[in-house]
Amino acid sequence: MTTHAAPPVPDVFDPRRYGVAVPYAAYRVLRDHHPVAWQEEPEVLGWPAGPGFWAVTRHADVVRVLKDAATYSSCLGATQIRDPDPGDLPFVRRMMLNQDPPGHGRLRRLVSRAFTPGRVERFAAVVEERARALFARALETARAADGTADLVTAVTDDYALLNLADLLGVPERDRELLLHWTRRVIGYQDPDEAGAPVRDAAGRPVNPRSPAMLGDMFAYARELAAFKRRHPADDVLTTLAHEPELAGAELEMFFFLLTVAGNDTVRSAAPGGLLTLAEHPEAYRRLRAGELELGSAVEELLRWHPPVLTFRRTAARDTELAGRRIRAGDKVVVFHGSANRDERVFSAPDRLDLARGRNPHVSFGDGPHVCPGAHFARLQLRLLYAEALRVLPAPPELAGPPRRLVSNFINGLKSLPLRVA
Repeated sequence: MTTHAAPPVPDVFDPRRYGVAVPYAAYRVLRDHHPVAWQEEPEVLGWPAGPGFWAVTRHADVVRVLKDAATYSSCLGATQIRDPDPGDLPFVRRMMLNQDPPGHGRLRRLVSRAFTPGRVERFAAVVEERARALFARALETARAADGTADLVTAVTDDYALLNLADLLGVPERDRELLLHWTRRVIGYQDPDEAGAPVRDAAGRPVNPRSPAMLGDMFAYARELAAFKRRHPADDVLTTLAHEPELAGAELEMFFFLLTVAGNDTVRSAAPGGLLTLAEHPEAYRRLRAGELELGSAVEELLRWHPPVLTFRRTAARDTELAGRRIRAGDKVVVFHGSANRDERVFSAPDRLDLARGRNPHVSFGDGPHVCPGAHFARLQLRLLYAEALRVLPAPPELAGPPRRLVSNFINGLKSLPLRVA
């Protein structure tokens, strides 16, 4: 009997790959032959080499890692592939995202009091009007020019930013700060977004999540919280600022988390969904004709273009996953985009099916760290796509290649030129 050697393990670490396309073919090789595969971390884009990590690519294994916080810790080494400096770890661990139960649960309960479905629903009318205004402006500008618009710069960046600012209660004059901080933290691997890395006295790049780089954001959070205590309003920061169980440092970390994660989830998913619809004109026509339900379409667009590509855990003890022995202290990285295309879970996963019924995608994570703002994100996406369908009677056509974010963390688009008029 002839046996065939397994293909070599492809590289899915290099952020420059993702600036071209999400490497779905490489994910398929990993799922089929190396579901838990060792990845090297060479020096890239000015950032130093790391020790390497285990890439987890099958849906069942991704869910197992995300649900088992006792074995796969968010706290030991935080949640980014790249290791934080050891001196920064105590600081980074203050964030809810980088904590394990039971401490994580306490913080999550506190933020859930502010992030209630009722509060989110009260913002629906504001969000709907914003989608309408942004599309109207983009179409007017396009008609006065060549009929094309970059929907990232004309619609989705402002849409995500302004919705989050309303929910948090950030004054209008300060809202551009949120986008500035998001680009600095999320886009640090992309020279277009962050420029050359800031370096310390020894010439080493400074982590954008370090205390040295977040001082201005935290100072603003303290100032805004003090203002909300004097002038309360119906917003998340007012609720957090009046929460007696929330220490000052924890509130600052909440502001960081909500500003960056809350903004960039929609900022990445929204143009990704619009791009997907432009690439599938028949699906767009059926959705606009009412043949397909928008709620299920939103879930399929999230599966197809997950806003987050990876999250890291650290093994808290020796364990085994998909037949591979993992030692305590090893980095374990789950690949959301791969899990969402796993043939073991999704029928015809490389086919867009806006009527897909069972759709257990992991685009908002799973387990104790499932995204607390998922309800708000879904609301925004549903209202944005509804407005696109209303004002664009024909499927939008690409007017040029989209430009992707250079990042192995966020599945971002820097531009999306479409013919819209």
